[in-house]
Amino acid sequence: MREPQSEPSRNHPYQALTPDVVMDALASVGLYGDGRQMALSSYENRVYQAHLEDGAVVVAKFYRPQRWSTAQILEEHGFSQELINAEIPMVGPLRLNGSTLNQFAGFAFSVSPWRGGRQPELDDAEVLEWIGRFLARTHTVGAAQAFVHRPALDLASFGVASREWLLANDRVPLDVQSTWEKVSQKAIDLIATNACLTRATGSKGLKKPDGDDFPQDSDIRLIRLHGDCHPGNILWTPLEAPASSLPGPHFVDLDDARSGPAVQDLWMLLSGDRQQRSRQLGALVDGYEQFRDFDRRELALIEPLRTLRLIHYSAWLARRWSDPTFPIHFPWFGSSDYWQGQVQMLEEQIEAMQEEPLIV
Repeated sequence: MREPQSEPSRNHPYQALTPDVVMDALASVGLYGDGRQMALSSYENRVYQAHLEDGAVVVAKFYRPQRWSTAQILEEHGFSQELINAEIPMVGPLRLNGSTLNQFAGFAFSVSPWRGGRQPELDDAEVLEWIGRFLARTHTVGAAQAFVHRPALDLASFGVASREWLLANDRVPLDVQSTWEKVSQKAIDLIATNACLTRATGSKGLKKPDGDDFPQDSDIRLIRLHGDCHPGNILWTPLEAPASSLPGPHFVDLDDARSGPAVQDLWMLLSGDRQQRSRQLGALVDGYEQFRDFDRRELALIEPLRTLRLIHYSAWLARRWSDPTFPIHFPWFGSSDYWQGQVQMLEEQIEAMQEEPLIV
């Protein structure tokens, strides 16, 4: 087995992204920093807050090489602009040198205005309703047309491909490998029998993913989504914020935007026992349906989507292990204890997928 705890690559592309390179990249698009720079929390990309000589504060995002194509990044930027045009609180990239995406020293990068905020208080029903309204407005824009270049969230890419890569690259320790292989296959087989998930499709004008995961004969829609809507990706501006800031929730990044069922942007905001999750979901849907109908058949997708995320997350960590920041921030990954924990969580998910869905 290849140990994921091995030394990260000394030649990883991000090793060359020094503070001077960040400053020079900003200068290449006419933004001149005063030297103050701070790395923001981001593992997939590198993101920096930078103070400019004119007093402005911006966020520079350097995209992970070879993750997204230029067309896929620009499609994300276009989605951001659609949301802004619809007066939805969204911080999108600035157009500099004629484009929202620029190149410097081998890196594709964008620059956005800086906007602060904190994680929302998800125990507050009023906050959840507000987020529900925000997501409904976002999904209304997302449903208006399809992604052409961005992928869909599906069983094949998130589940099957992730599992196969982990096994083919010997990322699961031998003492756990057989058990994890069996339980992960059982989970994937159970997802494949879920009528809602396997028959979801785009409505007229939406791109249908390749393969048989999403046959054409269903009326559960795939729309453009945020895609990774956990609490850390929603910033909340309190009501007492300065007049220059709109109160309430906002996204600052759509890096994981893709096509999928609307419930994908709701379920990651749920936590606690079944009663707590039902209450939280009820508040979200109450707010959501003030602007857009919510298809309750999608409630049956919550546990399958959670299961797919578990498998995909392990593959994501393993694929990124050569990046020096990953062993630093995820030192627990790859051990037998980690994978035994994954087995237990998948077993719990298998049980959860066979229970009745949440009701709102």
